[in-house]
Amino acid sequence: MISREKHDRMANAIRFLSMDAVEKANSGHPGLPMGAADIATVLFTRYLNFDPKNPAWPNRDRFVLSAGHGSMLLYSLLYLTGYEDITIDEIKNFRQLGSRTAGHPEYGHAAGIETTTGPLGQGIANSVGMAIAERKLRDEFGSDLMEHYTYVLAGDGCLMEGVSQEAIALAGHLKLNKLIVFWDDNNISIDGPISIADSTDQHARFRACNWNTIAVDGHDPDAIAAAIEQAQKSDKPTMIACKTVIGFGAPNKAGTHKVHGSPLGADEIAATRKALGWEAEAFTVPSDVLDAWRLAGLRSTKTRKDWEERLEKTETEKKAQFIRRFAGELEGSLASAISAYKQKLAETKPSPATRKASEDALEVINGILAETIGGSADLTGSNNTKTSQTHSITPDNFSGRYIHYGVREHGMAAAMNGMALHGGLIPYSGGFLIFSDYCRPSIRLAALMGIRVIHVLTHDSIGLGEDGPTHQPVEHMAALRAIPNLLMFRPADATETAECWQLALESHNRPSGIALTRQNLMAVRTEYEEDNLCARGAYDLISASDAQVTIFATGSEVEIAVKACQALTAKGVSTRVVSVPCFELFAEQSEDYQQAIIGNSPVKIAVEAGIRQGWDHFIGTDGTFIGMSSFGASGPYKDLYKHFGITPDAVVAAAEAKLS
Repeated sequence: MISREKHDRMANAIRFLSMDAVEKANSGHPGLPMGAADIATVLFTRYLNFDPKNPAWPNRDRFVLSAGHGSMLLYSLLYLTGYEDITIDEIKNFRQLGSRTAGHPEYGHAAGIETTTGPLGQGIANSVGMAIAERKLRDEFGSDLMEHYTYVLAGDGCLMEGVSQEAIALAGHLKLNKLIVFWDDNNISIDGPISIADSTDQHARFRACNWNTIAVDGHDPDAIAAAIEQAQKSDKPTMIACKTVIGFGAPNKAGTHKVHGSPLGADEIAATRKALGWEAEAFTVPSDVLDAWRLAGLRSTKTRKDWEERLEKTETEKKAQFIRRFAGELEGSLASAISAYKQKLAETKPSPATRKASEDALEVINGILAETIGGSADLTGSNNTKTSQTHSITPDNFSGRYIHYGVREHGMAAAMNGMALHGGLIPYSGGFLIFSDYCRPSIRLAALMGIRVIHVLTHDSIGLGEDGPTHQPVEHMAALRAIPNLLMFRPADATETAECWQLALESHNRPSGIALTRQNLMAVRTEYEEDNLCARGAYDLISASDAQVTIFATGSEVEIAVKACQALTAKGVSTRVVSVPCFELFAEQSEDYQQAIIGNSPVKIAVEAGIRQGWDHFIGTDGTFIGMSSFGASGPYKDLYKHFGITPDAVVAAAEAKLS
């Protein structure tokens, strides 16, 4: 038990490191760290299981700063508790180019940062995925190896963002009782008092979503501690509303929006030092306070060592699986299984929709990788993401491997990020490509963090037909291809689909999207190739020396390209077809390879039932693009392809016009 005087001095260390760092940077948000310092001090000194000397310990508690603008709270905690990555020099370099202490916490910049936060609501939604992962892995490996809490600090902004509703509703439904959210209830946002924009009863809202709620004085350490202990015993997730004063301790700015996102200024900092009795100079923590914090950082060392002993004594195969999965490594037998499956496809030459081909590939994958965890945003029968191995997870039974996310695309994508960040699982989920718009903020953050999540995006073009332009993606492939570090696949048949799945799984440090058709497609890869041709991003599907015409295509339009090639060849026009399943992987090939694939044909044509953007890399600005330049329409898909001029005849006519 820490005395109140000692607690206050430890909390003040957070406050002054935060205000001094923001002042030196002349940029940042001092208000939240100053207001939430008491909450963080209680959590980190009494309850959080963590080890700065072994920060990746799988069974540590997770702490997520959802209100990422208050990043100096987290950086101060990491420095004070002894994480090597955050030194006092890093604190001094807050928000400077190349520092670990970025404006908002960035996963991978320093140990102890569990996720990238800043876009409000993302952290709380990530934490739901972390709590799902903990619950799922506890069911699988037992509580000796996996049992921990996920703690979140969220602000008013996080709770106003719509994604938070999707997240808390899912968490309450699944009874994720090891998820504990601190609401920094300071009643201030950038524009001023929360009352100018919101009058939500947050307690009623959370309780309606099957949460337990508690209200405490966020500056009373014992009340905070009692609330945590009550939350730990709950059979539901818990929201602890901590009434705080933003910028606590600042005599003239505390409790106002002036302390939210601006430095306090030298005069106000001096007045705050006086008000809180803090005599140390900027960036200096008194030795007794730093010693107390460093001891807090050592608090869980024995717990971690006891866990390591239990892991060591675990049955050999189970231990090996646990270690392999937390290392992010795949089963060695996956590659040979995919190869055997491709041989079977070459023999049988099936012609399913690629969404069905994806299901068939997953049947192989899920039989080998126990760590895959699937799901869908209420589109299971349309996305084909459920296989014989993936029984449904329910609130009272986590032995399954399939999550019914409901109509919550944004929350689903953010929860998947949380699962991937937690470790031990590879999440994939299904939705329509059009609704990647709802997932996009989370997909972007997955790409920024470099984590392995896989989005199955079906109904990928006007080929979905009668549902019409509200459901027909036109600009979405181009928009998603614009995200750095995201792999966007659009396979043309069952073989390419299997190869794209293999590549997505092998991409440890980047997310993937796999765009898939509703309509059936002919097999375009009819001979077995041991190599994964999709790994090249683009490759010769039909070769022709000195081709007069080269047709580039993706997905369902590869079939159109093949038929056009056959027609042109019959007319004596030398034509080749290049399948382009992944722009990003093609851009990573050698210049020689790229030049060879693009080739020197006088006529270059690209075919994709989407917009042109991005295709000029292949066909040049003077190349011909056959695709969409408008939104779609409602009607049978074959009629739509004719209506919009995306047909073999249109390709042939375009080639002949260019050749004449």
